[in-house]
Amino acid sequence: MTHPALSNFTQQALADGYQEVVERNWAPNTVAETHTHPFAARGLLTQGEMWLTCAGHTQHLLPGDIFNLEPLTPHEEMYGPEGATYWAARRS
Repeated sequence: MTHPALSNFTQQALADGYQEVVERNWAPNTVAETHTHPFAARGLLTQGEMWLTCAGHTQHLLPGDIFNLEPLTPHEEMYGPEGATYWAARRS
């Protein structure tokens, strides 16, 4: 699946009220145990694969897939054997 350019993703995120966009890179087979963030997040996976678990529901995400998290949502992240990269828009 193809995805928009970073500039397009950023422009849309800012128009939707997000304050910043950051690129996150994860090493192969990384597991981020259950945690929360004080901000809302919209992510677009650009490379690799990840599994995002919220409230017992797991999404398997591939390049081009988008995920959304509300502030303080407990979640767990697991990254595939090639690691993963995603763009994350953040809104306080």
